[in-house]
Amino acid sequence: MSRPIFEVIALTVPDAQAAQSGGADRLELVTDMAADGLTPTLAGFAAIRAAVDLPLRVMLRGRAGFEPGGLDELCAAAIALRAEGAEEFVFGFLDADGAPDLTAVRALAEAVDGCRWTFHRAIDHSADRSAVRAALAELPGLDTFLTAGSPAGVSHGREVLAGELAKAGEPGYRPQILIGGGLYAEHVPELRAAGFDAFHVGGAVRSEGWDSPVDAGKVARWRALIDG
Repeated sequence: MSRPIFEVIALTVPDAQAAQSGGADRLELVTDMAADGLTPTLAGFAAIRAAVDLPLRVMLRGRAGFEPGGLDELCAAAIALRAEGAEEFVFGFLDADGAPDLTAVRALAEAVDGCRWTFHRAIDHSADRSAVRAALAELPGLDTFLTAGSPAGVSHGREVLAGELAKAGEPGYRPQILIGGGLYAEHVPELRAAGFDAFHVGGAVRSEGWDSPVDAGKVARWRALIDG
């Protein structure tokens, strides 16, 4: 059995280097966590890409929330990042009724040109999770759902996550479940025992919230916990 995936949010080069030093497998690159993570600049992506050799999943979001905002600008950013060397992405949008905004999601899936991508926690805020999965099932490149199982976090979503894991391999349930959002260390042993194999953290590997950098020692402790 391959070891579980451990993904860490990075905003800066020092974040990325500390995450790699501590044993992260992959980084999610964002800026502006006050807005829950927006698209990094091209220069910011390039600097991190030059500093580490981990896979990088780059956020595509222009404003807080789950509406795309300027879709043309997001698609242009995706194309520019792709040209700069980005190979993996994170995005996901809902319409006013809580259904997937297929116009926006399809446009970005086309803009990233078949690259692998994560549909992020928009699924936790949707009106119908199963409908989201069904609507996205055939989109090229989608290989991961980042989810806590609930908008309130993992503590409230574990039963939902378990139900979705039980459907792994079925249409709409083939992408990997990447657990993140209110994920605490005490959740991990139970989740690993249940068969989950991908975990995502951000603030949990920082000493004083988003204003502090990633702590390599905290990353290493999470790595050891996830590996069991």
